[in-house]
Amino acid sequence: MTTQPVRLLVTVAHPDDETFGTGSVIAAAVAGSHVTVCCATRGQAGEATGQPPDVDLATVREGELRAAGEVLGVSRIILLDFLDSGMIDNPARGSLAAAPLPDVVAALRGVVADVDPHLVVTMDPEHGDGHRDHAVIGRATLEACRDRPDTRVYAWAIDRALLGRWFAELSRVRPSSGHLDLDKSGLGRPTDQITTILDVSHVRHIRETAIALHASQTSPYEGMPADLRDQFLLTDRLVKLQPAHTGELERSLF
Repeated sequence: MTTQPVRLLVTVAHPDDETFGTGSVIAAAVAGSHVTVCCATRGQAGEATGQPPDVDLATVREGELRAAGEVLGVSRIILLDFLDSGMIDNPARGSLAAAPLPDVVAALRGVVADVDPHLVVTMDPEHGDGHRDHAVIGRATLEACRDRPDTRVYAWAIDRALLGRWFAELSRVRPSSGHLDLDKSGLGRPTDQITTILDVSHVRHIRETAIALHASQTSPYEGMPADLRDQFLLTDRLVKLQPAHTGELERSLF
């Protein structure tokens, strides 16, 4: 009897979120799964490290997304047509943060219907890293799955204490980073809200390879102390959003 592969849908806001964030979840899942990554933007407002002044950054970052996805084992990539909102100033018309939430939900509902996932992993809609696009994609994904109550939906999460230490180190290694200008109140998940902790140490080398392919962007782990990198790259933390988590701490998604 043939076992049907698990269909995993990962929804993210920008090229590199799939790797810098959920990369180990994807790499650990592919052995028994068909993984689709849906990315809402092409990262037009990101960095352009090492790129010529006239570069089409959207094209570069889409290429990086596809290359990293191949390394991680992604079966399919779906790109939506929202613009990258950036982290500061008023979001431009057509950007993810400026779009009415029902429009984002409708776009994702179409993706969900097409993929028909058993399992969905998205960005944290409430206590993430402070990027407004990450919160929007998380909220819209959860809403798009509400009429599918049997579909499990998780948010990739960052422990609040761990994120606090990351911000402290960031101020030391990259004091000009735009992340330091964010309002940090409420960022990161309180430890007691984390429902799922995964040992992903066996796929770290895959994730590190994929991280390097996003060469136009500075990895959030760049320059961080080795023990802090280990906390991010050896273990993943998630929050079960649907159905409600009622049991003990989970150690596996599959």
